Order: sequence, then C-alpha cells, then structure tokens
Amino acid sequence: MRILGISGSLRRDSHNTMLLRAVADMLPPGARLELFSGLRAVEPFDEDDEPTARVPAGVHALRSAISESDRLLIATPEYNSSIPGQLKNALDWASRPRATSVLYDKPVAVIGASTGLFGAVWAQAELRKVLQSSGARVLDRELPLMQAVGQFDELGRLVDPDVRAQLSEHVDALLGLDHATVAASAAA
Repeated sequence: MRILGISGSLRRDSHNTMLLRAVADMLPPGARLELFSGLRAVEPFDEDDEPTARVPAGVHALRSAISESDRLLIATPEYNSSIPGQLKNALDWASRPRATSVLYDKPVAVIGASTGLFGAVWAQAELRKVLQSSGARVLDRELPLMQAVGQFDELGRLVDPDVRAQLSEHVDALLGLDHATVAASAAA
C-alpha cells in the first residue's frame, strides 16, 4: 500500500514534515510512505487555466502523485487559524473537476503540528472540511502535535512514546479506512 504524505509547510526544517517522516518508521510490512516534495511548484489556481488542455507542470506532478497513491496523509501547520495558502491552492487544483478529481473517493487522514498550544486543530478541521467537500473519504479524527519544538530529538524522531502511540493509531485507522469506516465516523 502506497501512502502519499503531503506537508503543508514549505519550511526546510518543518515539524509537519518531521511528523510525516515519523510515520514512515511505523508502517507495517507492505506499506510505504512517499513524501511529496513539489508543493512549492504548484502554480496558483486560475479558472482560466482549467479548460485548456495544458495542465501546469506542478499541478500535473501533484495530481499524478495523488492518483498513484492508495492513501493520502496530510500534515498541516496552522497559519492565521487556518490552512496554509500553498496547501489550499494545491487542493483547489487537485479537486477539479470534482467528479473526476484525484481526490474523489481517495482515503485521506489529516495530522498537524504547531509550535503553540493547540497543535493546529483549527487547520486540521478546515482541511478535513475542504477534503470532504472535494469528495475524499476523510478519516474523522485529528492528531494535534502541540509545542512541536520540543517533540523531536536532534535526528527528527518523536521523543514522546504517547505521541508515537497516538500517531500509530492514526496511521492504522488510515490504513483500515474504507466506506464503512467513513460512514460510521460521519454518523458519530
């Protein structure tokens, strides 16, 4: 099973990217995480570009990576109580047109890290809303990693065993995500 990890942060030493790398170390045999590194290259969304046959290169790379994955795991920071602009831009491109988009019916989970006390919970909620409206099958749970500066050692590994356990449970839920799981979590 191929999981595509997308970090909503463009920062080189991003805590959200480190959080995704931590996932790679806890996957069961047969599952692998591939980090998408082209978020910065996704061109600004412009409806005038939509009807043309030429898809911008960054958009093509994003759509291909999502399409080729079995699951999607997005780690988002929180900027101004919401989703970072470049991540939202990428999701606007990936979600169009809705009926044939690479996000439609794609199993997705959201996690987030921030340096503050809230662990990007608002951004995670906003991101789940955007993904659900795009037709993705979104895991209805969050994993807020607060005060991220102290959560990783010098090699970028999560130091708190409880956080590692929570992340492992989140990943297990994503791997087991199917239509019944989504229906049950939406009804709860």
